[in-house]
Formats: sequence, structure tokens, C-alpha cells
Amino acid sequence: MSNVNMEYLSRAEGWLFVTTLAYFLLNGAQLFETAVLVPKWTAAPPESFRYFKAPYGADLKTFWIIAHSIHEITFILAMVFCWKIEPVRNGLLVLFALHVAMRVWTLAYFAPNIIEFQAIANGKSFTTDLLSRAKQWRNLNYIRVGIFMAISIGLVPLLVKLTGLKNG
Repeated sequence: MSNVNMEYLSRAEGWLFVTTLAYFLLNGAQLFETAVLVPKWTAAPPESFRYFKAPYGADLKTFWIIAHSIHEITFILAMVFCWKIEPVRNGLLVLFALHVAMRVWTLAYFAPNIIEFQAIANGKSFTTDLLSRAKQWRNLNYIRVGIFMAISIGLVPLLVKLTGLKNG
């Protein structure tokens, strides 16, 4: 930890706190969506897909793009400002790699499927068993949200370690 002074530690602690807070806020939104919204639209497709029907149907794409973008910027800033603190940096790199893997899974599976479900709600024809697809989406989403929560909880010991370095 060469070239690390109190100002550096304070800045690192601040950005790590901000990204931890942002991640927990994201978790709250994910938990709300998973507990309240997902059971509604996965209940009995295609009828339950009317939740997505234009022009007033739910489309959370913009919210999630903005929320994840803000969080990922804060995560990267936390890594930048914690870079000289090896144990914290290494922990952040592992958690960020896991986070990126989850985002890739989200973009490869969850996003395309929900976009298709929205299209079906708005008149696109379908040939597959929508109930089993929607249930699979819902069940995999439980796993995904749990992993995102575990990653965010993994930030807490890093923040405690950093605070200990600053106060020790």
C-alpha cells in the first residue's frame, strides 16, 4: 500500500460506500420486481402478458439500463480509487467479474425473453409453451437475484476492511 495516505483512504472509502449503497438500492428494486411484478405477468401467459400491453403496459427497460449504468460507473470508480489497497482491490476485481458474468447472463437470456414476451403481449404470434417459458424465466430470476444480492453483500467486508485501515 505504498503512496496511500488518509486522503486516499477517505476517497476510496467514499466510493466503495457509494457503490455498496447503489448495489443495495438495485437489490431493493430487483426484490420488488421479483416479489410483486414477476408473479403477475408469469401467472398465466399469454393472458397475463397484458401487463406489458401498449400503450400503457409496463416497460422497465429504461429504468434498468439507467440503474445498472449508474451502479457500474460507481463500481468502476470504487475499483479505481481502491486500486492501491491490494486486498480491497482484489476483492473488488473478483466481485466485479462475478457481476459482469451475471450481466452477460441477463443480456443473453433474461432481456431477450422479456422483450419477446412484451412483443407477444402486443400481437406477435407465438408457437412455444409460454407458461413453461415464463415459469422458467421466473425461477431462473430467483437464482439471478440471489446471486446479485450475494455479490453486493460481498462488498460489505471490503468496506469494513477499508474503514479499519483508515481508522487503524
